[in-house]
Order: sequence, then C-alpha cells, then structure tokens
Amino acid sequence: MPTSQPQPSAPVALRASYRLQFHKDFPFAEGAALAPYLARLGISHVYTSPILTARRGSLHGYDVIAYDAVNPELGGEEAFRAMAAALRRHEIGIVLDIVPNHVAVGGDDNAMWLDLLRLGPASRYAGWFDVDFDSADPVLKGKVHAPFLGEPLQAVLAQGGLALEKGQGETGYALRYGDNLFPIRPEDQAGIDGQGQDAFRDPAALRALLARQNFVLDHWRNAGDRINWRRFFDVTQLGAVRMDEPAAFAAAHAIPLRLYEEGLIDGLRIDHIDGLADPARYCRELRLELDARQPRRPEDAAPGRALLLVEKILAAGEELPDWDVDGTTGYDFMNEVSALQHLEAAAQPLARSWAGISGRSPSFADEEVAARREILEHGFDGQREWLVAALAELAAAERPDATITRAALRRGLTDVLVHLRVYRSYVTGEKDEAALEPALDKALAAALAQPYADRQALTLLREMLAGPVSAASAGLRSGLIRRFHQLSAPLAAKAVEDTAFYRYGRLLSRNDVGFDPAEFAMSPGEFHERMRRRAADWPRALLATATHDHKRGEDLRARLAVISEMPQEWDEAVREWRGLNQALRPQALAAGDEYMLYQTLLGAWPLELDPGDGAGLRMLAERVGGWWRKALREAKLHSGWAMPDEDYEAQAQGFLEALLDPARSEAFLASLYRLQNRIAPAGALNGIVQMALKCTLPGAPDIYQGTEFWDFSLVDPDNRRPVDYAARETALAEDAPLAELCRSWRDGRVKQRLLRDLLQLRRQEPALFAAGRYEPVTVTGEGTGNILAFLRRHQGRAVLVCAVIHAETGMCDADAIAPQPEWWADTQLVRPAGLRDLQPVIGAALGEGDILVGTALGSCPVGVWRGAC
Repeated sequence: MPTSQPQPSAPVALRASYRLQFHKDFPFAEGAALAPYLARLGISHVYTSPILTARRGSLHGYDVIAYDAVNPELGGEEAFRAMAAALRRHEIGIVLDIVPNHVAVGGDDNAMWLDLLRLGPASRYAGWFDVDFDSADPVLKGKVHAPFLGEPLQAVLAQGGLALEKGQGETGYALRYGDNLFPIRPEDQAGIDGQGQDAFRDPAALRALLARQNFVLDHWRNAGDRINWRRFFDVTQLGAVRMDEPAAFAAAHAIPLRLYEEGLIDGLRIDHIDGLADPARYCRELRLELDARQPRRPEDAAPGRALLLVEKILAAGEELPDWDVDGTTGYDFMNEVSALQHLEAAAQPLARSWAGISGRSPSFADEEVAARREILEHGFDGQREWLVAALAELAAAERPDATITRAALRRGLTDVLVHLRVYRSYVTGEKDEAALEPALDKALAAALAQPYADRQALTLLREMLAGPVSAASAGLRSGLIRRFHQLSAPLAAKAVEDTAFYRYGRLLSRNDVGFDPAEFAMSPGEFHERMRRRAADWPRALLATATHDHKRGEDLRARLAVISEMPQEWDEAVREWRGLNQALRPQALAAGDEYMLYQTLLGAWPLELDPGDGAGLRMLAERVGGWWRKALREAKLHSGWAMPDEDYEAQAQGFLEALLDPARSEAFLASLYRLQNRIAPAGALNGIVQMALKCTLPGAPDIYQGTEFWDFSLVDPDNRRPVDYAARETALAEDAPLAELCRSWRDGRVKQRLLRDLLQLRRQEPALFAAGRYEPVTVTGEGTGNILAFLRRHQGRAVLVCAVIHAETGMCDADAIAPQPEWWADTQLVRPAGLRDLQPVIGAALGEGDILVGTALGSCPVGVWRGAC
C-alpha cells in the first residue's frame, strides 16, 4: 500500500447519479443502451450495483464469490468496458459499488471458501475469514463450523443425504449435500482412493471420515449458538472478510482500483462500512490507493480526485466521522426530507391510534429494546459468547481481584448492546480514552438506570473499553473492542430495521432504511440548520430518496406523509374499515398487522387503478402479498424466516385477497379509493417537492432506476422490478409544456420533466451547486408554515428555491398538484439582500421587492429562479 499521499486535487464533478441494478436479465449492454437517455435527463454518473463475479442468478450482486473477474452473467469485463465507453461518449462517468465486508459462502462456487474448508487453519484464506480456531467448544477447536444442513447430522447420515464425489483439480474428493460442497482434506484423499467411494456409503464410515475434516457439519438452526466465524449480519450464506488483512484487501480491490486507474470509473461506493473492523483505517488506506493512481489515469478521464462514498446508517444526532471520504450514500438525507414532510402535531394522536387498535406500545423505543434483546438472544448468542470470553480474559489480566462472574459480564454486555442507539461506536482501544463516545456513554448510562442493573459489571466494562490498561493487555482490549463493534452493527441492522420497523406501525412512512421512527417530524428551522451543516461539511455526499434497499418507494412514503396532516380522519377511516371487514377478518389476525396492511394499500394504490378493476386489483394483491409475507416474517411475532407459520400467512393472504375482491369488499374498496383520491394530489405534491429539494440542496442528487416517474414500490423484490425505459424515453422526447404536465400529473411525466429541468440548471451552475452557501429565506404571512424557502449563493450567482410543505388543506382540485393562488393569501418571501435579475427556471417571472407565493408558484408546488447577487 502507498505510504504517502499525493497532494489532493479537486474532486470529480458529480452533478447527479443514476443507480442501475445489473443482473443476468439486465446486463451491461442494457446500461450502454441507456446512455443517450440518461444524458438528456442530465445525469453525470451511473452508479452501478456490484459487478464482480457473484452467485449464479444473483439479482443484486452483493453475494460475491470471486474477486478476480467481472461477472460473466453481466457480460464480463469486455461488456463493462463497452458500457463505460458508451457512457463516456455522452459525458457520463461511473461510480462503482463494491462489497469489501463479505462474500457468499456455502454452496460449491466460492474457491476461497472451499479452500478454507479443505485446509482449515493451513488455508491461505484462513486469515481472510474471521474464524475463531481457538473456540472454547472442543468440537470446533482448529476447525470451521459448517451449519448448512437442513436436519441434524445423524438424520442426514441415516437418510443418505451426503454423497462422496470426486471433483477436478486439487479439491479432489468432496462431500455433496444439495448445492453445498465440503472438500475432504488432502490427508484423506489417498485413503479414499484405496478403499473406494462405495466404502463410504456406510454412515459409520462416513461419520469417521467427517470427524477428521477441517470442518464440522451441523444443522443450520445451531448457527446462532455455535458458529465460530463471523457472518454478514445473521446470514450464514454470507461470510465476513477481514479487510485489515493486506492480502484480502489487495484481492478485493484489485479490479476496482485497476478500472479507476484506466479511467473506466470515477469513484467507489463502499457497502456497509460498519461491517469492517476499523472503518477509519480502511477508508484512509483506500483513499491512499486511489490517490496514488490518480496521476496515472488517461488524459481523457474525468479530472479530479476519486469519489469515495460510504453506505452508513447515521442515528439521530450522529455525524459521519472524518474518514477522508466524500460523504454517505444518502440515507441520512432520505430521513431528513421525509421528516420535514411530516407534522409533529400528529405524532401523539397517531401513536394513540396505533396503540389503541394494535394493543402494542405507542413508543418505538419499547419495540427497539425488546427486538434488540430477542435478536441478540436468538441470532447472535455465539458472537456474544466470544465477546464475553474476550471481556473475561481482559478483566482477568487487568483486574485479577475482581469477583465478577461471567454471567454478570454477559448481562452487562447485553444491557449495553440493547440500549446502544447507533450501529457502532468509534472507540478504538489504541490509546487510553478518558471519555467514551456520547452514544456509548448514553448506552452505559441507560443500562445503569435499569432497576436490575449489575453496576459492578457495567463499571468494569466501562473501564475495559476506555480506562487505562497495561501495554501487555493492549491487544486484548483491541480485540474486545473489535468484537463489540462487529456485534453491535449487525445487531442494530437485524433488530431495528429488520424487526422493530416491521412491528411498529404508527406511520409506515417513517419506517425506512436509515430512518428513526422515534423522530416523527422535523421543523423547517431544524431542516435549515442541517442543510447549512451539509453545505459546510458534506457538499459532495449523495442525496437519495429511493434505493435498492428501501422498504417503501419515495412517492408511497410521500403519500402516507399526508396522514400526518389529518390524523383524526385516518383514525376514523381505520375504525370504519375494521368494521366493514369484520366478516372477512380471520380470528387469528393481529390488529397491528391489519393496521399496517391498510397503510400499505393506501400508499401503494396505483393512480390509474379503479376499485372495480378486478385484474388490476389482483395484481395489487400479488404485490402487497409479497410485501406482507416478508413483513410478517421480519416482525417475528406471528411468523418468521426460521419457523414460518404457514397457516397464519395463508389466513393473512386470504384476508388480503378478500379485501381486494370487488365482489366481496365493494364498500371497503369504495371507502379506501375515496381516501386515496383525496390524499393523492397532496402526496404527489410531496413527491415533487422531495425530488426538487434533492436537486437543489447541498449534495448530489441520486436517482434510483425508474423513479423519474412515480415510485409506489414496496420492499424488494418489488422495488427491483423491470423499468419501462421506452415509456420514459418517449415522455422525455415529447417535451410538453409544464402547465400541461402539471394537469396530467397522474402519468408521472411532470416529475421527469422537473428533474430534467433542475439537472439542466445544475449543469449551467456547476460551481454554485458544488460549493454554494445555503441560506434560509424568511417567509411571512398566513402560510408561513407551508413554505420552505432557501437561497444557494456563490461568487455572484444565486438560485432561489421555494417549496410547498404541509398543504393538504389547500388541495381542493383533484387535477392540481399545488394549492390555488388565493389559498396563499398574503404569504410571501422576503427577498434576500442583494438578490437581483431573477429568471424563472420553474415558476412565474418575478418583479422587484418581496415575492408573493401565490403569484410566484402557479400550477407547480416548487418555484426555482436563478439570478445574481
């Protein structure tokens, strides 16, 4: 790795990115064909899903099986180069998504994993995978736990489920179990040749052979308790890789770094940065590698320092550390703009409605604590025991007189992990840290505040994490802290986003990746302050409103946000629907599940769907049914992935199908349709506004594939459906007048048109959007709470933006997506000092003096003007 950093240059100019999900049915050739369309739209960079060789048929690319080749299912490196060239001809670069923290394991296709199973600690990859070969479990000592069996080993042997086969090359003999391959160690190869394969059809002979191997086969249900290697979250098919191992780092980054040096890509997006042992060190090392290659890039490559963006979930109040990166991939912005579009006054009424009907807690914090405890107990007990052992070893070395039991240490660690509100802290253990980071300190304080708190154990934990330790114990402490972080991050992901988010249903528009459901809304003042900080600290970070991981599409969330403007009407509607559907409702169906179903139907209802359209309703039932099955299993209350309750799921699906059957639910469908029709224009207003804000606020807008039209998608795989690009290209080419598009807003063309116009503005004012200050603009009059206005200013140039918020009461025309001019009465913007020569990008021409909102906006809920200052 480079030891010194070249003088940093200005960053690559990222005007707007467009995320494309590549897979065998959407290969690189499809991406190349989109180049003219994306250029007309105003995109500067395609932001690709991972491209290295992945598991066969992968629809996302995050299950990498080899670092040494571009995925042949996508067209291989030749097709990638052709796509890069096609994009470059239209002045579009590439930001590449890479997966440093895990690879796909199990199966029979990952040579690194198979080598580890074959050779155990002697494998060249033993240091790449985070395996505890010194496990306290005597059966696993020096071996790799392999919990890939569908039944206990004894049953598999009795049924003849393991077959000995001879492969090609150095692997030699291996045991086959379905799609899984378990290579036999070299020492046993000759013996098998001598005895013949048939000799191992006998279960006793096969068991004796297994006992000598470098792996231990086990039932998959035992993974959480026994596993001695680190997984990605709790997914046994994804094994964590140690990027602190130089050879692993070099292998994982060889192709991305080469593509950057050759000018084929302009930057990298790092998947799940919190899964790495030391994110700060990793980012700085990767930055050094990129900077070292920048001078060797071709002359026609995009100038500037490589883009380096990290996928990072930031908790409330948490800031991205200084890792020499350009910012996050935008989940934090997605949360902020969503919170802006919710009214705080509805938080308590909606919580009471949810609790009163569902019988569950009105507080998200209660759901989070319970989920953290359950998931830690049932999904990560093995990792927790590693952590307890590390803490006990360090405590024995540093506090030999302490009389604290392992059970007390386990309880103390559990309580801290349960109350931690971030994915991880950044305590390193490399030096004595007199004070813990605020998030970890708060978790310890919350644990100490519990009536059952073990104060001795918690005090000892604090000392071991941040107090002075001897030089001899420095390695023990670093190991303890690394293990702590590598448990806290997956625990947060699985317990909060993949469990509590599916249990808490106050308003589902506030339950999405990177969101904090406990933070229901954000005032314009707080939003302004965050945008000021963003302009100062992270002007190149991505601004996302939809991703391949979102739980609900950006316009579905925007529609549901309108409920926060009418909580009483929502409560009345839900109670009416429960009454109408009483005869259809299965007795076992939980009220909370029904409550969330109604929100989902309201949010996902297609704009063109009539309540009497049986075929359209069946299609909606299929989509919502896929979401509901996943939601029920993720919630783990009435079903689950480990133990699916197929009877409960079938009853739920039957209820959904009955609700969407016009012959059985005419009254319910009519009522649902009336409410959807009422809030749809305000929801479209919110959708237009959030898109416009991400194009004009500090940062770079990121557009997820297809969301230039309305996005009412649900969780994957619904959010990864094929995109109709022919319709989008046709709409863009038509170039209809904006007023006409605002009247025909239901077809989605207005969203695409405004996106194009705003990206064109970014092209015309690159310096202003890259480095411009952010200044709130004062609003006066009756509609003060219904406008967010701000100015971007840089070197004599300015852009003024005025966006409508919380205007459901002004939406009296079903064909309009903005309140009528008279609704605004005396609402006006106070013209910022020195602002002159304003020309409309979106909105009406303006005179001098203060700006009347009703006159300025017209038929669009956003106004944008460029001028001088």
